[in-house]
Amino acid sequence: MLDIQHQILNRQQIAQKIRRMTYQIYENNIGESALIFAGVYDRGYMLAKLLYTEFEQVADIPAHLITISLDKFAPTQSEVRLDCDIDFVKNKTIIVIDDVLNTGRTFAYALRPFLKTEIKKLQTAVLVDRGGYKQFPIAADYAGYELSTTIRQHIHVELENEEKFGVYLY
Repeated sequence: MLDIQHQILNRQQIAQKIRRMTYQIYENNIGESALIFAGVYDRGYMLAKLLYTEFEQVADIPAHLITISLDKFAPTQSEVRLDCDIDFVKNKTIIVIDDVLNTGRTFAYALRPFLKTEIKKLQTAVLVDRGGYKQFPIAADYAGYELSTTIRQHIHVELENEEKFGVYLY
């Protein structure tokens, strides 16, 4: 990663975004029997854990957290795996979660397992939506922050390192 970084969201701002997204998820899914928070490994899963934890504090809808694993650099050659049996998600509302939405490629491939079974509803959530560089018809149902960037700029979401917890533009 480059040395020159600009922090665009700090810990408190991320917490506010997560809380707002959680209430939006709750409001849009009142009446559902259960929700599945499906995080794309690894930073998407970290965000999913934060959303799931916050959701459990504010909502009375049963929720489950699962992991989606795929090779983001070779998605057509790799298997997309869930850490649960596919029958577990059958007839449920799924929220697929990743840290940043850029081209839509990762989301498009991460949806593959859910298209092999009958699900009730499929939604997407991201912490940062970069906007203008879509290569796939994917839009975020829930976005913590929308940011227009140049094609050469990158977004890095750090949710693991306590000292550098935040969202950075470089």
